[in-house]
Amino acid sequence: MLSLAPRGCTDVICCVFLLLAIVGYVAVGIIGEWRRGRDLGGPGWGASHSLWGRSGAGPCPPSPRKANGVLEARQLAMRIFEDYTVSWYWIIIGLVIAMVMSLLFIILLRFVAGIMVWVMIVMVILVLGYGIFHCYMEYARLRGEAGSDVSLMDLGFQTDFRVYLHLRQTWMAFMIILSILEVIIILLLIFLRKRILIAIALIKEASRAVGYVMCSLLYPLVTFFLLCLCIAYWASTAVYPPFLSTSNEAVYKIFNDSACPLAGKTCNPETFPSSNESHLCPGAHCQFAFYGGESGYHRALLGLQIFNVFMFFWLANFVLALGQVTLAGAFASYYWAFNKPDDLPAFPLFSAFGRALRYHTGSLAFGALILAIVQITRVMLEYLDQRLKAAENRFAKFLMTCLKCCFWCLEKFIKFLNRNAYIMIAIYGTNFCTSARNAFFLLMRNIIRVAVLDKVTDFLFLLGKLLIVGSVGILAFFFFTHRIRIVQDTAPPLNYYWVPILTVIVGSYMIAHGFFSVYGMCVDTLFLCFLEDLERNDGSAERPYFMSSNLKKLLNKTNK
Repeated sequence: MLSLAPRGCTDVICCVFLLLAIVGYVAVGIIGEWRRGRDLGGPGWGASHSLWGRSGAGPCPPSPRKANGVLEARQLAMRIFEDYTVSWYWIIIGLVIAMVMSLLFIILLRFVAGIMVWVMIVMVILVLGYGIFHCYMEYARLRGEAGSDVSLMDLGFQTDFRVYLHLRQTWMAFMIILSILEVIIILLLIFLRKRILIAIALIKEASRAVGYVMCSLLYPLVTFFLLCLCIAYWASTAVYPPFLSTSNEAVYKIFNDSACPLAGKTCNPETFPSSNESHLCPGAHCQFAFYGGESGYHRALLGLQIFNVFMFFWLANFVLALGQVTLAGAFASYYWAFNKPDDLPAFPLFSAFGRALRYHTGSLAFGALILAIVQITRVMLEYLDQRLKAAENRFAKFLMTCLKCCFWCLEKFIKFLNRNAYIMIAIYGTNFCTSARNAFFLLMRNIIRVAVLDKVTDFLFLLGKLLIVGSVGILAFFFFTHRIRIVQDTAPPLNYYWVPILTVIVGSYMIAHGFFSVYGMCVDTLFLCFLEDLERNDGSAERPYFMSSNLKKLLNKTNK
């Protein structure tokens, strides 16, 4: 099923646009470097003059309070650095433990996924049942007590909510609400039992697929490296002064109270008293106006900054899209292998990566472009919202809030659509628009299965992250606080024990998130392949089912 359809017009156009945009992005950095040299007093290209200006005067000495603050911050940084130097070895061990636990959790899901899901469902039913029982007991206990039969309407609104707990009607309302929820969950369990079993079977199948394509668990490192390159280049051009930030060159202009034809013109404060301008306007003064400049570069600075942010979003989304298509192609090759794993390609991940770069660059660029446009629009709305905070126009604030909410929802929807479109691109090789349309309607035709699988996987991923991060974090806390007697003397002495503990917790979460992102992509890919398998095949010799034997058994499907 991994076919390669002809490239669409949007693929070629977006591929060319992406290449041109990258060239322009690099040119912006070169222009910023050249302007940096000019602003620092040299001919350009990184002149090494003092940042304090051309006059040679040094910075003003800091105040005693500021000096003390800088000294305390430096001491704090030195202590934190000392903690890292004596604990880095144990931090790495903690992160390795988190990586091993993540891998074990993914492998064990093929054996315990069903148990965890059904135990959770039963626990929810039992908790709701206990809540109903407790509400009934409280309702019966308040029978005959003074004031307990007052209705909620007669009591009205009270700031002390504990008053409502002394009313029988309150516990009756709680009992009715919990009973309705209990009935709804039981009915959903009865009618969706088969879909829950299919979701569990797909999760188990995804665990097998990850086991056969084990190198896929290392691919997030490639995505992380490429994202770091995007962030580093964006920071070097947008944050590091004065690339695309405001120049540190002071601009002086002529100010005059009376009419003067030269008012508003730039001037030099050192030569102004003896210049012709001072004679033409006797009462004029050469005063500081702002930092920056009035050249064409400075007038285009805002546009360059917007372009810089837009290109960062576009390239970052392209890197994420490349990772999703690569993983989807590797896992789709597992599903469409008729004899698993014998028919699996030798290097499915590398093959999928090569196909993505060779055939689907334009489609990935187009999907990333749409998402980047929405994200840059959200950034502009946030900027306008900050500017409108001082205004008292309630309608403008309401309109801005509605726009921000709408574009937030639009971004979430596009991310969802792009993710599934990339899976269809990896399966059929069609262009982005065709893949997005086919994926959307395929999911809408199976919306209940989508909802069930999404909630089941969300629960398992949340449980896995809590288990891994919590276990490693607790272990690090007991180790670095010398509370484990066996290794009490091995733990290093620290200035702040929270430094390595927080590092281990954050690192463990990132590792678990990286592993589960691969696993989540595997589940989504196998799910779309499964839906396509059901719609396109009938089990005959010409169109056999490619699904696993467990899924065929659940659906009562067989190959003839």
